[in-house]
Amino acid sequence: MLNLSENKDQEIQHQQSVLFKTLGSPKAGKKLARILLTVTFLFFILLFFPWQQNIRGNGKLTAFRPSQRPQSVETAIAGRIESWKVREGQFVNKGDTILTLSEVKDKFFDPDLLDRLKEQIDAKSSSIESKKDKVTSLENQIKALNDLLVSKTEQAENKLKQAGFKLVSDSVDYEAEKVLFANAEDQYQRNLKRREAGNITLTKIQEFESKYQAAKGKVTSKENKFYESRQELINARVGIEVVKSELLDKISKAESDRNNTLAEIFEGEGSLAKLQNEYANMTIRNEQYQLIAPQDGYIVKAMKAGIGETIKEGESVAQIMPENPELAVEMYVKAMDVPLIGMDRKVRIQFDGWPALQFSGWPNVSVGTFGGVVRVIDLVNSTGGEYRILVTPDPEDEPWPEQLRIGSGTKGWVMLDNVAVWYEIWRQLNGFPPSLYEAPKEVKEKATAEKK
Repeated sequence: MLNLSENKDQEIQHQQSVLFKTLGSPKAGKKLARILLTVTFLFFILLFFPWQQNIRGNGKLTAFRPSQRPQSVETAIAGRIESWKVREGQFVNKGDTILTLSEVKDKFFDPDLLDRLKEQIDAKSSSIESKKDKVTSLENQIKALNDLLVSKTEQAENKLKQAGFKLVSDSVDYEAEKVLFANAEDQYQRNLKRREAGNITLTKIQEFESKYQAAKGKVTSKENKFYESRQELINARVGIEVVKSELLDKISKAESDRNNTLAEIFEGEGSLAKLQNEYANMTIRNEQYQLIAPQDGYIVKAMKAGIGETIKEGESVAQIMPENPELAVEMYVKAMDVPLIGMDRKVRIQFDGWPALQFSGWPNVSVGTFGGVVRVIDLVNSTGGEYRILVTPDPEDEPWPEQLRIGSGTKGWVMLDNVAVWYEIWRQLNGFPPSLYEAPKEVKEKATAEKK
């Protein structure tokens, strides 16, 4: 049977209330609850604290100026190491000898090679000078031949004129004799008819015949002289061309000799320039047997060690570290963060091997980090798609440690705007880039001044 009595229910409820009163609440649970509530309250307040956004990047120490970075000392010629003049870690001044080389190429073995090249240069120079004197003589000869051509031509032309005048004179005499001969012939013929008629004596006829024959002889003589004068005129004309031809041939031959000599001079000057170039190269090569320090610094590493070891042209022999370089941090940042970085932006840097406690969002409470300023932002990306920035010490912050060495690793934070902690957590969870910011007023003014 079911127990449905009302007294029974009242009895059960009384027993339960007595049981709960005897248990009570543990003190540890209350304390934990208070702690959790306090932590939750503090965390909620912390969400509204200011947080300085930053861009992180890793890098290494380097020198700000390229001339102050570690550099290789390379040899300009091939050779064999004869002796080392320095040791690793030694400080050298600019111009100090690092090592001495000896020759390994057989074409440079001759110890008197420079003297022999000098003798060849002197001989070639003397040959060129002699040929220049020959050119001068040929030019004088050409000038004399040209003057002779002018005088001979004038002489031949004068002879031609004389022949022309003589031809005119002989032609006049010939025509006059022809007239006299015609008169003498006419008188002889008329008197011959008179003799046939018996009107004149034989003696008189013979006188007229004698005059006729004399006139005929004179006409023949004048005719011959006329033809001789005409031939002399022709010969005088031909003589002008002969004189010109002979002298022009001599002038052409002299000019040809002069041009050939000039060609030899130009060829000799080319050979002389080649010898002078070889002499200069050999002079410089002799200076390359002593490997000289390019600047003040420390010998940090020798690439070649053994005496007698052979090295090639352009091969690195040692490394030199300049003294007191202007340190800078070579830091690499992602491409999405580059537009947010401006010149003269503040940076916090942590050096490898230097104890530090860094709160990236609260740089004021960080310990062991050092300040820097962005000085260079590359315009092209580097390996891996990241961009390089150069950071130099902040003059308004604590100086960097003297114990730093070039090449050591670094971590850096480029400081941006102040935002709330809850906003930064939300941005990180969503993978958003830092907020865009406006450059400080002093940075703007400095950039404007530099552009002007």
